[in-house]
Formats: sequence, C-alpha cells, structure tokens
Amino acid sequence: QVRLAESGGGSVQTGGSLRVSCAISGDADSRKCMGWFRQAPGKERQWVAAMDTYGGSPSYADSVKARFTISQDAAANTVYLQMNNLKPDDTAKYYCAAKPCADGCNCWLRSRQTDFDDWGQGTQVTVSS
Repeated sequence: QVRLAESGGGSVQTGGSLRVSCAISGDADSRKCMGWFRQAPGKERQWVAAMDTYGGSPSYADSVKARFTISQDAAANTVYLQMNNLKPDDTAKYYCAAKPCADGCNCWLRSRQTDFDDWGQGTQVTVSS
C-alpha cells in the first residue's frame, strides 16, 4: 500500500509562491499516476494536476495552468507542486493522491477522485489579498 504525506503549506500574499511536497512511502518505486487535488471550505474537492512517475507530459486544470508545476524527485520519492502567482481563489487544503499503474497510467485522463487509490492527509494553503 502506498502512503502519502504532504507538507509545505502555509500563508502567503497574492502574487506569492509556495511549494508543497508529497512524500511517498510503501512501494514508492513502482509506476504511479500522481495527482494533486485541493478543497476549499464548502466546496467539492477539485483536481489540480497529475503526472506519470515514469515520464510524459504532466496535465493541469485550466485554473492553474502556467502558474503551477508538478514535478518529482525520484531519488527522494517525493512529488512537488510549485505554485506561483498565487491568488486568493487558490486558498484550499491541498491533497496528493496516487494510482499505481503497472502497465500504463493514462495519467492525462485521470482527473476524478475515483481515479486515484491512495490519499494523503492534506496541507493547508492560504492566500491573502
């Protein structure tokens, strides 16, 4: 079973940057589709970005495209979400998620919560105006 632990959240002003991390343990080396989601109070959990740990182009929600970047440090078993030019609408709890995929991830098709099997506990990001 894959275990995920997010860190790096915090408070920033509009236009600032943050990088949140997702440490992967338990079968960390196997191929996975890794995703980031976020959930603001009173709203549904929203897909943000996804990537195949074995390569290929990441995919992004339109609301974060050109501002957020998903990446990984395979040696450290960690996936990152670099967030630039943050806006108050980005305020949410950010979750990472994993879908083990032995033969083919089709990661660019995975944007629903049900497309992922394992979840972290989340890290809070607050953007003030």
